[in-house]
Amino acid sequence: MRPLTEDDVRAVFVNAGPDDLRLVSVPADFMLTDWDHLDFFAWRDPRNRGRGYVIAEVDGRPTGVVLRASEGSSRARSAMCNLCHTMQPADQVALFTARKAGTAGSLGDSIGTYICRDLSCHENVRLAAPLAPSEIRASVDMKIDGTRRRIEAFVERVLEGAAA
Repeated sequence: MRPLTEDDVRAVFVNAGPDDLRLVSVPADFMLTDWDHLDFFAWRDPRNRGRGYVIAEVDGRPTGVVLRASEGSSRARSAMCNLCHTMQPADQVALFTARKAGTAGSLGDSIGTYICRDLSCHENVRLAAPLAPSEIRASVDMKIDGTRRRIEAFVERVLEGAAA
C-alpha cells in the first residue's frame, strides 16, 4: 500500500460526511506504520470503540470506509471472520456495518459483514499455524491474497451505485 498522511486518510473516506470526518481519530502509532507491508489499513477508533475504519486500494487508489461495530455478543462458541477467514472465539468477531456511498447511503442503505473485532485481519492471515483446530491450513500467501480480495470487494460494495 502506498504511504498516506493523516490528511490523505481523512480525504479517502467514501461514506463519510463532514461531521464523520471531524471525528476520525488515527491510531496513536500512525506515524510508525510500515506501509510497504500492508495490504490494507484498518483500525478501531481510539476515542470511540463503536467506530472502525478500513482503507484499501481499489483500482489503484486508496479508498476508505467508516465502519460501525455492533454492541451485541453472540452465544456461539466460535465464529469466522468473513474477511480473513480466521476462526476466532465468538467474542472476538463482530458485525460491522458501513453506510453505502452516495445517495444510497443518504437514504439509509448499508451493508454489513462479520470481521475480527480488533480489525487485525492483516496480522491474522500472516500467522503460519491455524488459530483453531477446525481451521483448514492454507498457504499464507493464499490467505493474504484472499483477504485482500475480500476487503477490496467489501469496499466496492460500499461504492456500488455511487456517482463516479
